[in-house]
Amino acid sequence: MSDQNSLGGRVKRYAQVSTAVGGLAARLAGERYLGIDLDRGRHAAELTRALGGLKGPLMKVAQILSTIPDALPREYAQELSQLQANAPAMGWPFVKRRMASELGPDWQAKLGSFEKEAARAASLGQVHRATDKAGRRLACKLQYPDMSSAVEADLKQLKLIFSIYGHYDGAIDTGEIHAELAARLREELDYVREAKHIRLYRHMLAGEAGVHVPEVVPELSTARLLTMTWLEGEPILSAVQAPQEARNAIAMNMFRAWYRPFYGYGVIHGDPHLGNYAVRPDQTLNLLDFGCIRVFPARFVGGVIDLYWALARDDEALAIHAYETWGFRNLSREVIDTLNLWARFLYAPLLENRARRIQESPTGEFGREVAEKVHRDLKRLGGVTPPREFVFMDRAAIGLGAVFMRLKADLNWHELFHDLIRGFDLTALEARQNALLDEIGVPRPE
Repeated sequence: MSDQNSLGGRVKRYAQVSTAVGGLAARLAGERYLGIDLDRGRHAAELTRALGGLKGPLMKVAQILSTIPDALPREYAQELSQLQANAPAMGWPFVKRRMASELGPDWQAKLGSFEKEAARAASLGQVHRATDKAGRRLACKLQYPDMSSAVEADLKQLKLIFSIYGHYDGAIDTGEIHAELAARLREELDYVREAKHIRLYRHMLAGEAGVHVPEVVPELSTARLLTMTWLEGEPILSAVQAPQEARNAIAMNMFRAWYRPFYGYGVIHGDPHLGNYAVRPDQTLNLLDFGCIRVFPARFVGGVIDLYWALARDDEALAIHAYETWGFRNLSREVIDTLNLWARFLYAPLLENRARRIQESPTGEFGREVAEKVHRDLKRLGGVTPPREFVFMDRAAIGLGAVFMRLKADLNWHELFHDLIRGFDLTALEARQNALLDEIGVPRPE
């Protein structure tokens, strides 16, 4: 029963997080309605400390929100971005019980070895090194107990935050953001689905020599335990002092790892967290986590490419078509111009046919100034409701851009992009996508 969405589990979770989240809601409301002078920087730091001690989805949501422009006030986004995925691991007695519940009381006999100490502890589960009977190195990803209850409780608290913030600042309607986060978080609890995602990526990236995807071990996997082959590598930040050529190679492999599946199959890895990939000595890349995968309708991918050509050719009608393809409605000229500000920022590296940094401005955070100007203008114009697909598309672009900045990569992004979209055909994409999804058993996009 511990893995079910139980009333008792939700009540317990409410008690754990309500003080921190309720405090945020109350203080934002006070600033908005009562004129209280809130020190948002100090309160954001308090919130981060409170959430940092919790395992589970709220910590993961906080990390996600810190990378989505305008989802939360700047002070909170800056503080929440500091939350680390490496939460304290649960001990050996817990691990033994959980493994027995997933593989049976004789679970240790099914393995060659199993390390008691977790190699990595994250927001929803922890990973242990192991080997199979033949000595093959494995990674056993074990979900924490009662995560389903935690997800539902935390999503309810998140809705409260968004509701209060929506009254405080109406530039961005967060309803679709919440819906998208909820859908992806619920999916992340299903390791059977994640195993399918791994098989999906092994197919999509089979021709990419610069990217490695683990192999699922189905006989040692369940809905709450995912066993896969162990991929050895170093953290991405270990390469920031490497020679320029090496950093460029890593960045190129990352670009192709994320965007070849998108333009070829309408699929994107929605969680560019630093812990979700590792670098090998030959600058090739390991992808390590496949819980947060977004499958887009083919028309959405077509809209991304249409908007590129609209900006490249200064074609306003095509830009409007792209936005309407994504679900924007009743767009005024001013709103279109404002959306184009953000689009030109995101597409800028792709529009220039030369080697360059992903962002050439010497200022700090990737895209922050542009996002703030867009936010102010949208607020003045009455606000917009971004389509839910934008949540993880924007997050991937911003998250990857930040890593490319850390690597100081100098690449011709225009050439990399055109190599991926050359010969693009919407009908062919939809047929290819449907055939692969049906073969692996991943639901088609709505």
